[in-house]
Amino acid sequence: MAEAADFQGTSPSPARRWLRRTGALLAGAPLLAGVLQLSPSPTAHASERTVAADVSGSRTVDVSLDSLSPKVPAEGDSLTVSGRIVNKSKQAVTDARVGLRVGPTMNGRSAIDDASKGNPYAGTDVGGKYVAKFSKLAPGVPQKFSITVPVDKLPLGSDGVYQLGATLTGRTAAAPYDQILGIERTFLPWQPEAADKKTKTTYLWPLISTPRMTAETDSNEQQTPVFKNDELAAELSPGGRLEQLLTLGKDLDITWVVDPSLLASVDAMTRSYRVQVNGSSEKTTAGTHQAVAKQWLGELQEAVVGEEVVALPFADPDLASLAHNGTEVTGSLSHLKDATTVATTTVETILHVTPGTEYAWPVDGAIDPSIVKVATSAGADTVLTRSDSLKETGNLPYTPSAARPIGGGTTAVVADARLSTAFQGDMTVAGNSTLAVQRFLAQSLMFTLQAPDKQRSVVVAPQRLPTSSQAQTMAQALTALQEGNWSQSTDLSAATKAKPDAGATTRVPPASAYPGSLRKQELPQSAFEQIERTQEVLNGFQVILTDKSRVITPFGRAMDRSMSTSWRGFASEAAAYRNGVETHLTGLTKSVRLIEKSEAKLSGRSATIPVTVQNNLVQGVDHLVLRLTSTQPSRLSIGDGAYYEQPVSVSGGHSQSVKFTTNAHVNGRAAVVAQLFTQDGQAYGESITFDVRVTEITATVMLVIAGGVLLLVLAGFRMYTQRKRAAARQAALDPESPEDAGTADGTAPSDDAEAGAEDSGGPGRAEPVGPAEDPAGEASGAAARADAPEQPSDPAPDTAPEITEASGTGERVDR
Repeated sequence: MAEAADFQGTSPSPARRWLRRTGALLAGAPLLAGVLQLSPSPTAHASERTVAADVSGSRTVDVSLDSLSPKVPAEGDSLTVSGRIVNKSKQAVTDARVGLRVGPTMNGRSAIDDASKGNPYAGTDVGGKYVAKFSKLAPGVPQKFSITVPVDKLPLGSDGVYQLGATLTGRTAAAPYDQILGIERTFLPWQPEAADKKTKTTYLWPLISTPRMTAETDSNEQQTPVFKNDELAAELSPGGRLEQLLTLGKDLDITWVVDPSLLASVDAMTRSYRVQVNGSSEKTTAGTHQAVAKQWLGELQEAVVGEEVVALPFADPDLASLAHNGTEVTGSLSHLKDATTVATTTVETILHVTPGTEYAWPVDGAIDPSIVKVATSAGADTVLTRSDSLKETGNLPYTPSAARPIGGGTTAVVADARLSTAFQGDMTVAGNSTLAVQRFLAQSLMFTLQAPDKQRSVVVAPQRLPTSSQAQTMAQALTALQEGNWSQSTDLSAATKAKPDAGATTRVPPASAYPGSLRKQELPQSAFEQIERTQEVLNGFQVILTDKSRVITPFGRAMDRSMSTSWRGFASEAAAYRNGVETHLTGLTKSVRLIEKSEAKLSGRSATIPVTVQNNLVQGVDHLVLRLTSTQPSRLSIGDGAYYEQPVSVSGGHSQSVKFTTNAHVNGRAAVVAQLFTQDGQAYGESITFDVRVTEITATVMLVIAGGVLLLVLAGFRMYTQRKRAAARQAALDPESPEDAGTADGTAPSDDAEAGAEDSGGPGRAEPVGPAEDPAGEASGAAARADAPEQPSDPAPDTAPEITEASGTGERVDR
């Protein structure tokens, strides 16, 4: 049953091509006879014909096979085929019946491919009572059918893959004779006895999802994570994509392939988390699906006990994008190394198993030398590729085993392209799902029958993000395969260690062979440049933090997610995610800043200028230096030179003023620049610039002030002498005072009083006396003022009452 060169990338030998062409001519003979017999003849009978039909052409009636049970029949079984028929024409079909036809065995894997494309088909009609009859099929009205036939009634011979068709025969008004109006076919694997050398089959079961966890966290102690949306909860909920993968996978013999980023996200959802409203970081709402996350994670922990788990690098980085567009950007490969290191810790912490991390899985298994180099740079020594990338160029008459060395100590595990791509269509349609399952089983059996005496290993690596319906179809196929007689399940590690076939291809295809459709979906170089800019900002930010883990962990993992393979086909969403990470980090760095200052006025030759540092972060910052620089040191110096630095440490949510001593040399304005630096000399944040206005006090100003003080002293002394003279005159005019008596206060008249009397012309001279000098008037005015209420504008006493107590011991007097 082996077929020469029956795999992708090869062409059959000339002898083989001649045999195929001869077979095609022989197969076409019944087709020609059928066409001749289908000429209008009212006496024709369908039971006497062997009819061929081309399902790729126009069909009057659409036939769909919705189920086939059992999918791999054994001796003694009864085969049930169910489906649906729809009359697509505008006229009714009468005397319709659906029957089964069994074609010859396929002669190779390529023959299965050809038959799947709808080439002409001829088969033996099972007939008899094993038909479904319909008296009339109205246009556009679907009807279901089901046919059950014992397997021993089917024309099955030796082991192999048989074509199985469901045909509808009927009549129309335009052609009132029996004719085949519709057909659908599939494949029937027939292996009633166990194979001597069963194929070792490894099926990878991917648990991967699109990144939804952002770099944002709440400012609380728990650092509550923030999700872009709540779509991950929908995938984890009953009926969701990830819930279906877990529920189906735990009952299958598979190798789990997990993205640690998904595990970390689900684990975060088991506690308090928040979700952005409409994808905006400005507003978030509390997440409510903790129970769903806990249940899914708990079931996964139970499912992987004793099973092989392969961990991809954290967030499943796009190796091809990195190789083609990221290696020219400094630091890009370091992200891959970090993602690989974190993977082991994440899986061990959450799933409590030790995963395999030696595998690299480029998208769709497509490789070239640069991809292999990047994949192995992070420590992987095994690359998961696919047979449509690492194509066979030798003359092996069978598909070789998956593992083979490709140089440099690296092993390539080549997944089978036919089996790996079997379930990529729309599996929500029952007919599509049934055909996919039977085609998968047929290719698997044919793989074994190529070299029945040689045991080989085959690896199946399906699409990374299978839908729920695709997962269900995959599970149906695997269940049937594991119940078959030609395959046995094995782990990926066993397939990797299997002895390679001597003639298998080991040459990595060149870069020119990389599919253009995949290259168009890659992350551009600008994406890696943006990621590196974000990393540089993070490097400068973390050095000032007292608790670096609050920033390094969420932002480091967010940058890993920015490189995820799952962004392929979603360029705008990928850019939005990267922008969100960069914007949020920039906003945090601006939380530590200098407060703007207005113009400062400096009077004198020396003064202190305060500059305020504000920290709006939750945690404290240190390892910062504040530098104050004068742009005109000849006019204004800071400390002893043009600038001065002081260390800064500010608690979370606080501000701190740092004072600098300045010295003025010349009057006028001088611009001053304040800038924060890290201790390694890197500028941090934006600087602030403000003016200092110097107004130095000169000698002329001092003389003017001194003169003013002297005038005030002289004026006070004159007021004092005038009052003493007025008191002396009042005493002299008091009639009750005895002659030569003293003044009213008991003192003798002063010389000044006597001199004043003489100046007035003596008692015989009648000089007018003004109101201010009239003793009686002054006395009466004084009495009146004593009785009047005090006014706010009344002058305060010139001197305070005398303090008679002695000064306390050690009392100081400031000057």
